[in-house]
Amino acid sequence: MKVRVKFRKFGPIRFIGHLDVMRFFQKCIRRAEIDVAYTTGFSPHQIMTFAAPLGVGLTSDGEYMDIECNSVTDSRDMIERFNRASVPGIEIVSVVLLPDHAGNAMASVAAASYTVRFREGREPTFDYMGKLDAFYALPQILITRETKKNTLTVDIRPGIYELTADRESGAVHMTVDASSGGNIKPGQVLEAYAAWQGEKLAENAYTVHRRDTYVNLAAAGEPMRLAPMDAVGSLITRPMVDEERIEIARQARIRKEETMAENRRIRQETMAAAETLRQEWMRGKEDEQSNRA
Repeated sequence: MKVRVKFRKFGPIRFIGHLDVMRFFQKCIRRAEIDVAYTTGFSPHQIMTFAAPLGVGLTSDGEYMDIECNSVTDSRDMIERFNRASVPGIEIVSVVLLPDHAGNAMASVAAASYTVRFREGREPTFDYMGKLDAFYALPQILITRETKKNTLTVDIRPGIYELTADRESGAVHMTVDASSGGNIKPGQVLEAYAAWQGEKLAENAYTVHRRDTYVNLAAAGEPMRLAPMDAVGSLITRPMVDEERIEIARQARIRKEETMAENRRIRQETMAAAETLRQEWMRGKEDEQSNRA
């Protein structure tokens, strides 16, 4: 059975990269005694996938991870287990059971929402709060993307789903395409905004907080209908066991044991044959020495 875990990332842990977060959760799952499923190869590893990786230095209230489980208890118990085994800066906020037809976390990402704030003394010189609506109303917002082979000019306006200013908090809120095909970063929007006013942003000028990550619940041909990624699952209210997954793991263990036994047999036969050859060689040497004498 597939379980989707939603977690927050904040504080100093925001400077930990995505690969280290993956390694942390591998250890956290073991410490929390979650009955996670493993791959059935000769070197098994936990079956897990993450949604859109968060950049280093960013905080978030909406990160997601999918794991395959052999069995589960209930959502509340699993949240408590995770958080007892976690560290300051990573907090699990929801655990839901996914339907069989649900795609994995990475393939399901459609959009992400962000809150951006400029650091004091590094704000743009123009009225970035007052002119944001006019910028959002532009028919095109062109940026330059550099690839390994060439440089592309891309229109990111269709991938900006929300762009508003909150004068009270001094924050800019945006919802943008975060799919593998689009993947617009908040910095690209802000840099295009500043360039539209003939400015260039100061280095390290703003902070970025991801509010949530979304899936598109609309059918093909329908208007986009975004929902948080844990909305496609359901709360786990009772213990459940995935008998099929357990049988797959059992068969994998049997195959591994058979393979190891066969390898031992081949190794023993090889060593025995080598020993026979060595003894024959020694006898030949002894006979040769006897003949010379």
